[in-house]
Amino acid sequence: MTESNEHPPSRSRIRFPGISSRAYEHPADRSALVALRKLTGFDTVFKALSGLLPERSMRLLFLSDSVRVSDQQFAHLNDMLRDACYILDLEKVPPMYVTQDPQPNAMCIGLDEPIIVVTTGLVELLDEEEMRAVVGHEVGHALSGHAVYRTILLFLTTLAVRVAWIPLGSLAIMALVTALREWFRKSELSCDRAGLLVGQDLKASMRGLMKIAGGNHLHEMNVDAFLKQAEEYDSGGDLRDSVLKILNVLPRSHPFTTVRAAELKKWAESRDYQRIMDGHYPRRSEDKDASVSEAFRDSANSYADGVKASKDPLMGLIRDIGSGAGDMGSKLRDKFTGARGANGTDQAGGGPQDGDGGTGGGSTD
Repeated sequence: MTESNEHPPSRSRIRFPGISSRAYEHPADRSALVALRKLTGFDTVFKALSGLLPERSMRLLFLSDSVRVSDQQFAHLNDMLRDACYILDLEKVPPMYVTQDPQPNAMCIGLDEPIIVVTTGLVELLDEEEMRAVVGHEVGHALSGHAVYRTILLFLTTLAVRVAWIPLGSLAIMALVTALREWFRKSELSCDRAGLLVGQDLKASMRGLMKIAGGNHLHEMNVDAFLKQAEEYDSGGDLRDSVLKILNVLPRSHPFTTVRAAELKKWAESRDYQRIMDGHYPRRSEDKDASVSEAFRDSANSYADGVKASKDPLMGLIRDIGSGAGDMGSKLRDKFTGARGANGTDQAGGGPQDGDGGTGGGSTD
């Protein structure tokens, strides 16, 4: 059963009447959603899938074996939930459950209507403002309509394990799962932003991410040092490390925690965030007029900007190729082995190599 969102926040924060999820969605997330919403009959097809997905079973499981948040149970979480729905102007407050699990986690699932689930490990780990950002994050998933795709991702992941003995069937499902996971990682960045819009406390959002990474030891952690890890992760190593990064992230539904923290801080300092806080944001009433081509263009630009800004060796090689740099064989060899010149710079085609006295197309770094 759902509730109305007519519940003013417990403390003074800016509200965003009629806000569209496009306001906070990562470009890659937004382009996929805009395209899907434009497909005629898309909702009907996904509703038809509900007969195949164990959604009713999941709802009954949470109802019977978890604690439903209400004014009588976990009242402080219920207040946060209604606050978040009020601030993001979500018409109906989704049911929320606390389930016994020491692993800190939260999710928003469901086809017909979203439900939010948080684990006891997360509730015990975070303070009030950190938890508020997490609840806002999950409400952001509900507002964006992510619950449908998350439910399908969970179903397909389980299905892939069950049909692993069928080579082609497993490959086809895993290809879809891989694509969904790439989208979902971007949707997590989107909803970190939604959590910030709800909590309106960047420090609390950062603390929450740090705790998820390192536990309840804030006195042993430092935000600047934590963010520096993200920079070191991006720029460190050679092409072998770049390949390992890709392999490490492929099975994950969430980006790495340090990367999430760095992305959120960057967005919080952006003009886009300030415009939303000033009341200038897209409205849900305008969603039907959203341009698919514009959304895809924004997504492509976002990926291109990511390649340009990245310090990762593989991204550097892609920039070299795109700019027509010479002697790509030498560049690939040196980038992959981490070879460095006598002056301490990468030998990416510049200067004599292997004693042949030749020169390449100049240094790229």
